[in-house]
Amino acid sequence: MTDVLLRVVTAPRRVVDRLIRGYQRHLSPRKGFTCAHLVARGGQSCSAAVRGIIAQYGVIRGIIPTMLRFAACYRAALMLGPAGRGDVSGVCCCGPIPIPFRF
Repeated sequence: MTDVLLRVVTAPRRVVDRLIRGYQRHLSPRKGFTCAHLVARGGQSCSAAVRGIIAQYGVIRGIIPTMLRFAACYRAALMLGPAGRGDVSGVCCCGPIPIPFRF
């Protein structure tokens, strides 16, 4: 039954997925840095993780897991240390939580 639920693709899921995919293809490569979570912990970038969250839970039910991911990215940015340890800086790849970092 869960497989059936995962296959249901609603219009909001498609819209959000296309927005994230557009970000990944057009904006992310030009910004010159990757998300702190990916650098510190490996795995997926925040945008890839959020695409998976939205695909699995939907837009509304995916809000809390998405916020938790951005909080984890913020913690990873803090773990990477103070600004000035590298020449790449920016704000976490996407989302409402600004996560400044430099590494």
